Amino acid sequence: MIENTTRIRVRYADTDQMGFAYYANYLVWFEVGRTEMLRAIGLPYAEIEKEGVALPVLEAHCKYRKAAHYDQMLRVVSRLKESPRASLRIDYEIFDEADQLLVEGYTTHAFINKEGRPVRPPKVFTAKLREFFFHLKIGEE
Repeated sequence: MIENTTRIRVRYADTDQMGFAYYANYLVWFEVGRTEMLRAIGLPYAEIEKEGVALPVLEAHCKYRKAAHYDQMLRVVSRLKESPRASLRIDYEIFDEADQLLVEGYTTHAFINKEGRPVRPPKVFTAKLREFFFHLKIGEE
């Protein structure tokens, strides 16, 4: 499993009239977590796109447990549990400063080419993940 933590502060613009973080912002924070996780393992989106591949969202799911509020520091935990094949699923949890779970969810992505057709993950992507998962398994022995 690949796991990464990203910290985000709730801006005033992220809140609604009731003072809660607007529900759609959690999906934006998932994206920040996903982008930073891929960057941390050496796969920034720009490198994936240089290979002529995009990762559109096919499915997004959020389970809201507790609201975030203005000026709170949040911890976005992103996890890739298995090497992708035709699609990629990333799981997320968002916690507040007191380590309370606010939201959990996932996004599923397709690999597509510039024409919008499904393709296999680019070799640079699979090589990096294979390297990471291989090293992880060796470390567990």
